[in-house]
Amino acid sequence: MPNAQSNPPSTVSDVPSAAAQDACPGLVWAFRIRGDGTAEEFAECTLTAADRGRGGEGWLWLHLNLADARVAPYLRATALDVPLAALDLLLSADDHQQLHADGACVYGIFADLVYRLGGPTDDLGLLHFVATERLVLTGRRDGLNALEAVRRSLRAGTNTKTQTDLLETILLQVVAGVEAKAEDLGDELDAIEERLIVDLTDDVPKRLARTRRLAVRLHRLLATQRAAIGRFEQNVVRTTGKAHAMQTGHIAQRLDWLDHEVVALRDRAHLLQEEISLRMTDQTNRNLHLLTIVTTVLLPASVVSSIFGMNVGGLPLAQDRTGFVWSMLLLIGASALVFWILRRLGMLRR
Repeated sequence: MPNAQSNPPSTVSDVPSAAAQDACPGLVWAFRIRGDGTAEEFAECTLTAADRGRGGEGWLWLHLNLADARVAPYLRATALDVPLAALDLLLSADDHQQLHADGACVYGIFADLVYRLGGPTDDLGLLHFVATERLVLTGRRDGLNALEAVRRSLRAGTNTKTQTDLLETILLQVVAGVEAKAEDLGDELDAIEERLIVDLTDDVPKRLARTRRLAVRLHRLLATQRAAIGRFEQNVVRTTGKAHAMQTGHIAQRLDWLDHEVVALRDRAHLLQEEISLRMTDQTNRNLHLLTIVTTVLLPASVVSSIFGMNVGGLPLAQDRTGFVWSMLLLIGASALVFWILRRLGMLRR
Protein backbone atom coordinates (compact mmCIF):
# COMPACT_ATOMS: atom_id res chain seq x y z
CA MET A 1 0.00 0.00 0.00
CA PRO A 2 2.06 2.98 -1.15
CA ASN A 3 1.71 6.65 -0.37
CA ALA A 4 -0.44 6.50 2.74
CA GLN A 5 -1.89 9.84 3.74
CA SER A 6 -0.68 11.32 7.01
CA ASN A 7 -3.65 13.68 7.33
CA PRO A 8 -6.84 12.68 9.12
CA PRO A 9 -9.32 10.73 6.99
CA SER A 10 -11.64 13.73 6.72
CA THR A 11 -8.97 15.66 4.81
CA VAL A 12 -8.50 13.03 2.10
CA SER A 13 -9.52 14.26 -1.33
CA ASP A 14 -12.71 12.80 -2.78
CA VAL A 15 -11.08 12.67 -6.22
CA PRO A 16 -8.17 10.22 -6.60
CA SER A 17 -4.99 11.70 -7.99
CA ALA A 18 -3.59 10.87 -11.41
CA ALA A 19 -1.13 8.49 -9.78
CA ALA A 20 -3.98 6.72 -8.06
CA GLN A 21 -5.82 6.27 -11.34
CA ASP A 22 -2.67 4.77 -12.90
CA ALA A 23 -2.08 2.47 -9.94
CA CYS A 24 -5.69 1.28 -9.68
CA PRO A 25 -7.85 2.44 -12.59
CA GLY A 26 -11.30 3.71 -11.70
CA LEU A 27 -10.46 4.04 -8.00
CA VAL A 28 -13.01 6.16 -6.13
CA TRP A 29 -11.64 5.57 -2.63
CA ALA A 30 -9.59 3.04 -0.64
CA PHE A 31 -9.55 2.11 3.04
CA ARG A 32 -7.11 -0.02 5.00
CA ILE A 33 -8.95 -1.72 7.88
CA ARG A 34 -6.55 -2.69 10.66
CA GLY A 35 -6.94 -5.62 12.99
CA ASP A 36 -8.59 -3.49 15.69
CA GLY A 37 -11.27 -2.30 13.24
CA THR A 38 -9.96 1.23 12.72
CA ALA A 39 -9.94 2.52 9.15
CA GLU A 40 -7.35 4.57 7.32
CA GLU A 41 -8.24 6.17 4.01
CA PHE A 42 -5.83 6.44 1.10
CA ALA A 43 -5.94 8.64 -1.94
CA GLU A 44 -4.07 6.11 -4.09
CA CYS A 45 -3.63 2.38 -3.91
CA THR A 46 -2.24 -0.68 -5.64
CA LEU A 47 -3.09 -4.33 -5.03
CA THR A 48 0.03 -5.86 -3.50
CA ALA A 49 0.64 -9.53 -2.86
CA ALA A 50 -0.52 -9.09 0.73
CA ASP A 51 -3.77 -7.53 -0.42
CA ARG A 52 -4.36 -10.41 -2.81
CA GLY A 53 -4.45 -12.86 0.04
CA ARG A 54 -0.85 -13.71 0.84
CA GLY A 55 -0.42 -12.22 4.29
CA GLY A 56 -0.15 -8.68 5.53
CA GLU A 57 -1.79 -6.58 8.21
CA GLY A 58 -5.52 -5.90 8.06
CA TRP A 59 -7.52 -5.88 4.87
CA LEU A 60 -8.54 -3.49 2.10
CA TRP A 61 -11.79 -1.96 0.93
CA LEU A 62 -11.47 -0.63 -2.61
CA HIS A 63 -14.39 1.16 -4.23
CA LEU A 64 -14.24 1.36 -8.03
CA ASN A 65 -16.05 3.18 -10.80
CA LEU A 66 -17.17 0.38 -13.12
CA ALA A 67 -17.91 2.89 -15.87
CA ASP A 68 -14.14 3.17 -16.34
CA ALA A 69 -13.22 0.76 -19.14
CA ARG A 70 -9.78 0.16 -17.60
CA VAL A 71 -11.13 -1.49 -14.46
CA ALA A 72 -12.02 -4.87 -15.99
CA PRO A 73 -8.65 -5.51 -17.69
CA TYR A 74 -6.78 -4.39 -14.57
CA LEU A 75 -8.67 -6.68 -12.19
CA ARG A 76 -8.52 -9.65 -14.56
CA ALA A 77 -4.78 -9.16 -14.99
CA THR A 78 -4.27 -8.95 -11.21
CA ALA A 79 -3.91 -12.28 -9.40
CA LEU A 80 -6.92 -11.79 -7.15
CA ASP A 81 -7.75 -14.55 -4.68
CA VAL A 82 -11.45 -14.56 -5.64
CA PRO A 83 -13.56 -17.10 -7.56
CA LEU A 84 -13.89 -16.43 -11.27
CA ALA A 85 -17.70 -16.30 -10.97
CA ALA A 86 -17.43 -13.55 -8.35
CA LEU A 87 -15.08 -11.48 -10.52
CA ASP A 88 -17.30 -11.94 -13.58
CA LEU A 89 -20.36 -10.77 -11.64
CA LEU A 90 -18.47 -7.78 -10.25
CA LEU A 91 -17.56 -6.60 -13.75
CA SER A 92 -20.79 -7.60 -15.47
CA ALA A 93 -23.68 -5.39 -16.53
CA ASP A 94 -26.17 -7.72 -14.84
CA ASP A 95 -29.05 -5.78 -13.26
CA HIS A 96 -30.56 -8.62 -11.19
CA GLN A 97 -30.17 -8.37 -7.42
CA GLN A 98 -28.43 -11.43 -6.00
CA LEU A 99 -26.28 -12.65 -3.14
CA HIS A 100 -23.93 -15.65 -3.34
CA ALA A 101 -21.39 -17.44 -1.18
CA ASP A 102 -18.41 -19.45 -2.42
CA GLY A 103 -16.27 -20.70 0.43
CA ALA A 104 -14.82 -17.66 2.17
CA CYS A 105 -16.06 -15.33 -0.58
CA VAL A 106 -19.37 -13.44 -0.53
CA TYR A 107 -20.42 -11.59 -3.69
CA GLY A 108 -23.50 -10.23 -5.37
CA ILE A 109 -25.45 -7.25 -6.64
CA PHE A 110 -27.81 -5.02 -4.66
CA ALA A 111 -29.80 -1.97 -5.73
CA ASP A 112 -29.63 1.33 -3.90
CA LEU A 113 -30.74 4.93 -4.25
CA VAL A 114 -28.53 7.02 -6.52
CA TYR A 115 -26.65 9.74 -4.63
CA ARG A 116 -26.06 13.19 -6.09
CA LEU A 117 -24.58 16.36 -4.63
CA GLY A 118 -27.98 17.29 -3.20
CA GLY A 119 -28.42 13.91 -1.50
CA PRO A 120 -30.25 10.68 -2.41
CA THR A 121 -32.53 10.84 -5.43
CA ASP A 122 -35.51 8.78 -6.60
CA ASP A 123 -33.37 6.90 -9.13
CA LEU A 124 -31.95 3.44 -8.47
CA GLY A 125 -28.41 2.25 -9.11
CA LEU A 126 -26.63 -1.07 -8.72
CA LEU A 127 -23.90 -1.98 -6.22
CA HIS A 128 -21.57 -4.82 -7.27
CA PHE A 129 -19.45 -6.28 -4.47
CA VAL A 130 -16.98 -9.07 -3.68
CA ALA A 131 -15.63 -9.82 -0.19
CA THR A 132 -12.81 -12.22 0.61
CA GLU A 133 -10.72 -12.70 3.73
CA ARG A 134 -8.21 -10.06 2.61
CA LEU A 135 -10.11 -7.75 0.29
CA VAL A 136 -13.49 -6.09 -0.28
CA LEU A 137 -14.17 -4.77 -3.77
CA THR A 138 -17.24 -2.66 -4.46
CA GLY A 139 -18.16 -1.09 -7.75
CA ARG A 140 -20.87 1.14 -9.17
CA ARG A 141 -21.68 3.17 -12.26
CA ASP A 142 -23.58 5.87 -10.36
CA GLY A 143 -22.97 7.36 -6.92
CA LEU A 144 -24.87 5.32 -4.33
CA ASN A 145 -26.37 6.56 -1.08
CA ALA A 146 -25.37 3.59 1.12
CA LEU A 147 -21.72 3.70 0.11
CA GLU A 148 -21.48 7.41 0.79
CA ALA A 149 -23.02 6.88 4.23
CA VAL A 150 -20.59 4.08 5.12
CA ARG A 151 -17.67 6.14 3.87
CA ARG A 152 -18.64 9.07 6.09
CA SER A 153 -19.06 6.66 9.01
CA LEU A 154 -15.55 5.24 8.57
CA ARG A 155 -14.12 8.73 8.28
CA ALA A 156 -15.83 9.61 11.56
CA GLY A 157 -14.02 6.76 13.31
CA THR A 158 -16.53 3.91 13.23
CA ASN A 159 -14.91 0.49 13.58
CA THR A 160 -15.61 -2.44 11.28
CA LYS A 161 -13.50 -5.47 12.10
CA THR A 162 -14.45 -7.96 9.41
CA GLN A 163 -15.40 -7.92 5.75
CA THR A 164 -18.82 -9.35 6.48
CA ASP A 165 -19.37 -6.58 9.04
CA LEU A 166 -18.69 -4.06 6.31
CA LEU A 167 -21.10 -5.76 3.91
CA GLU A 168 -23.79 -5.93 6.60
CA THR A 169 -23.29 -2.23 7.31
CA ILE A 170 -23.63 -1.38 3.62
CA LEU A 171 -26.81 -3.45 3.27
CA LEU A 172 -28.27 -1.87 6.40
CA GLN A 173 -27.53 1.56 4.97
CA VAL A 174 -29.40 0.52 1.81
CA VAL A 175 -32.41 -0.30 3.98
CA ALA A 176 -32.00 2.93 5.95
CA GLY A 177 -31.95 4.98 2.75
CA VAL A 178 -35.13 3.31 1.48
CA GLU A 179 -36.74 3.83 4.90
CA ALA A 180 -35.99 7.56 4.76
CA LYS A 181 -37.39 7.71 1.23
CA ALA A 182 -40.52 5.89 2.43
CA GLU A 183 -41.00 8.54 5.12
CA ASP A 184 -40.77 11.22 2.43
CA LEU A 185 -43.41 9.32 0.43
CA GLY A 186 -45.71 9.29 3.44
CA ASP A 187 -45.31 13.04 3.92
CA GLU A 188 -46.00 13.62 0.22
CA LEU A 189 -49.15 11.50 0.36
CA ASP A 190 -50.32 13.47 3.42
CA ALA A 191 -49.85 16.73 1.53
CA ILE A 192 -51.64 15.38 -1.54
CA GLU A 193 -54.56 14.10 0.51
CA GLU A 194 -55.00 17.43 2.30
CA ARG A 195 -54.85 19.26 -1.01
CA LEU A 196 -57.35 16.85 -2.52
CA ILE A 197 -59.85 17.55 0.25
CA VAL A 198 -59.72 21.28 -0.50
CA ASP A 199 -59.60 21.23 -4.29
CA LEU A 200 -58.40 19.14 -7.19
CA THR A 201 -55.67 21.20 -8.83
CA ASP A 202 -53.80 20.33 -12.00
CA ASP A 203 -50.56 19.36 -10.24
CA VAL A 204 -52.14 16.83 -7.84
CA PRO A 205 -52.52 13.96 -10.37
CA LYS A 206 -48.93 14.40 -11.56
CA ARG A 207 -47.54 14.49 -8.02
CA LEU A 208 -49.53 11.41 -7.07
CA ALA A 209 -48.40 9.53 -10.18
CA ARG A 210 -44.75 10.21 -9.33
CA THR A 211 -45.29 9.13 -5.73
CA ARG A 212 -47.05 5.91 -6.68
CA ARG A 213 -44.38 5.09 -9.26
CA LEU A 214 -41.63 5.48 -6.66
CA ALA A 215 -43.56 3.33 -4.16
CA VAL A 216 -43.90 0.57 -6.76
CA ARG A 217 -40.17 0.72 -7.54
CA LEU A 218 -39.21 0.61 -3.85
CA HIS A 219 -41.49 -2.37 -3.25
CA ARG A 220 -39.92 -4.22 -6.17
CA LEU A 221 -36.45 -3.37 -4.83
CA LEU A 222 -37.21 -4.60 -1.30
CA ALA A 223 -39.01 -7.75 -2.42
CA THR A 224 -36.11 -8.74 -4.67
CA GLN A 225 -33.57 -8.06 -1.93
CA ARG A 226 -35.55 -10.16 0.53
CA ALA A 227 -35.71 -13.02 -1.96
CA ALA A 228 -31.96 -12.79 -2.61
CA ILE A 229 -31.20 -12.95 1.11
CA GLY A 230 -33.58 -15.88 1.51
CA ARG A 231 -31.80 -17.87 -1.19
CA PHE A 232 -28.44 -16.91 0.35
CA GLU A 233 -29.51 -18.23 3.77
CA GLN A 234 -30.61 -21.51 2.20
CA ASN A 235 -27.45 -22.00 0.12
CA VAL A 236 -24.82 -20.78 2.59
CA VAL A 237 -25.21 -23.83 4.82
CA ARG A 238 -23.78 -25.95 1.99
CA THR A 239 -20.63 -23.83 1.62
CA THR A 240 -17.30 -24.11 3.38
CA GLY A 241 -15.14 -21.32 4.70
CA LYS A 242 -16.26 -18.17 6.47
CA ALA A 243 -19.12 -17.08 4.25
CA HIS A 244 -21.58 -18.30 6.85
CA ALA A 245 -20.22 -15.64 9.25
CA MET A 246 -22.33 -13.01 7.46
CA GLN A 247 -25.45 -12.43 9.56
CA THR A 248 -28.44 -11.62 7.36
CA GLY A 249 -31.34 -12.45 9.68
CA HIS A 250 -31.70 -8.93 11.09
CA ILE A 251 -31.41 -7.45 7.60
CA ALA A 252 -34.19 -9.74 6.36
CA GLN A 253 -36.42 -8.70 9.25
CA ARG A 254 -35.95 -5.00 8.49
CA LEU A 255 -36.62 -5.66 4.81
CA ASP A 256 -39.86 -7.48 5.66
CA TRP A 257 -41.07 -4.69 7.92
CA LEU A 258 -40.08 -1.94 5.51
CA ASP A 259 -41.67 -3.74 2.56
CA HIS A 260 -44.97 -3.88 4.46
CA GLU A 261 -44.75 -0.13 5.02
CA VAL A 262 -43.98 0.56 1.37
CA VAL A 263 -46.82 -1.71 0.24
CA ALA A 264 -49.17 0.23 2.52
CA LEU A 265 -47.97 3.49 0.94
CA ARG A 266 -48.43 2.02 -2.53
CA ASP A 267 -51.98 0.93 -1.72
CA ARG A 268 -52.75 4.31 -0.21
CA ALA A 269 -51.48 6.05 -3.34
CA HIS A 270 -53.62 3.71 -5.43
CA LEU A 271 -56.73 4.61 -3.43
CA LEU A 272 -55.99 8.32 -3.75
CA GLN A 273 -55.50 7.90 -7.48
CA GLU A 274 -58.87 6.15 -7.72
CA GLU A 275 -60.48 9.01 -5.79
CA ILE A 276 -58.91 11.53 -8.15
CA SER A 277 -60.18 9.53 -11.13
CA LEU A 278 -63.70 9.51 -9.69
CA ARG A 279 -63.61 13.23 -9.02
CA MET A 280 -62.30 13.95 -12.50
CA THR A 281 -65.01 11.71 -14.00
CA ASP A 282 -67.66 13.48 -11.93
CA GLN A 283 -66.37 16.87 -13.07
CA THR A 284 -66.46 15.70 -16.68
CA ASN A 285 -70.02 14.46 -16.27
CA ARG A 286 -71.05 17.81 -14.80
CA ASN A 287 -69.52 19.63 -17.74
CA LEU A 288 -71.24 17.34 -20.21
CA HIS A 289 -74.55 17.80 -18.39
CA LEU A 290 -74.21 21.58 -18.58
CA LEU A 291 -73.28 21.38 -22.26
CA THR A 292 -76.33 19.18 -22.94
CA ILE A 293 -78.67 21.67 -21.22
CA VAL A 294 -77.26 24.62 -23.16
CA THR A 295 -77.55 22.71 -26.42
CA THR A 296 -81.13 21.66 -25.66
CA VAL A 297 -82.20 25.18 -24.68
CA LEU A 298 -80.73 26.71 -27.83
CA LEU A 299 -81.97 23.98 -30.17
CA PRO A 300 -85.44 25.55 -30.87
CA ALA A 301 -83.85 28.93 -31.47
CA SER A 302 -81.48 27.28 -33.95
CA VAL A 303 -84.42 25.69 -35.77
CA VAL A 304 -86.29 28.99 -35.97
CA SER A 305 -83.24 30.90 -37.20
CA SER A 306 -82.65 28.20 -39.80
CA ILE A 307 -86.21 28.59 -41.09
CA PHE A 308 -85.90 32.36 -41.41
CA GLY A 309 -82.58 31.90 -43.14
CA MET A 310 -84.02 29.91 -46.02
CA ASN A 311 -83.76 31.75 -49.34
CA VAL A 312 -87.32 31.06 -50.56
CA GLY A 313 -90.33 33.21 -51.27
CA GLY A 314 -93.28 33.62 -48.95
CA LEU A 315 -91.31 33.83 -45.70
CA PRO A 316 -93.41 35.52 -42.98
CA LEU A 317 -92.38 38.96 -41.75
CA ALA A 318 -90.05 39.36 -44.72
CA GLN A 319 -91.64 42.67 -45.75
CA ASP A 320 -92.60 43.82 -42.26
CA ARG A 321 -90.45 46.56 -40.67
CA THR A 322 -90.92 44.93 -37.26
CA GLY A 323 -90.05 41.46 -38.58
CA PHE A 324 -86.68 41.36 -36.85
CA VAL A 325 -88.22 42.18 -33.47
CA TRP A 326 -90.91 39.51 -33.87
CA SER A 327 -88.34 36.91 -34.96
CA MET A 328 -86.14 37.66 -31.94
CA LEU A 329 -89.14 37.38 -29.62
CA LEU A 330 -89.96 34.06 -31.23
CA LEU A 331 -86.39 32.80 -30.71
CA ILE A 332 -86.30 33.90 -27.06
CA GLY A 333 -89.76 32.49 -26.44
CA ALA A 334 -88.84 29.09 -27.88
CA SER A 335 -85.70 28.88 -25.76
CA ALA A 336 -87.59 30.04 -22.65
CA LEU A 337 -90.26 27.39 -23.24
CA VAL A 338 -87.65 24.60 -23.44
CA PHE A 339 -85.89 25.95 -20.35
CA TRP A 340 -89.20 25.92 -18.43
CA ILE A 341 -89.92 22.35 -19.52
CA LEU A 342 -86.46 21.18 -18.41
CA ARG A 343 -86.93 22.90 -15.07
CA ARG A 344 -90.34 21.29 -14.52
CA LEU A 345 -88.81 17.91 -15.28
CA GLY A 346 -86.07 18.54 -12.69
CA MET A 347 -83.21 18.12 -15.12
CA LEU A 348 -81.59 21.42 -14.14
CA ARG A 349 -81.07 20.24 -10.56
CA ARG A 350 -79.02 17.18 -11.50
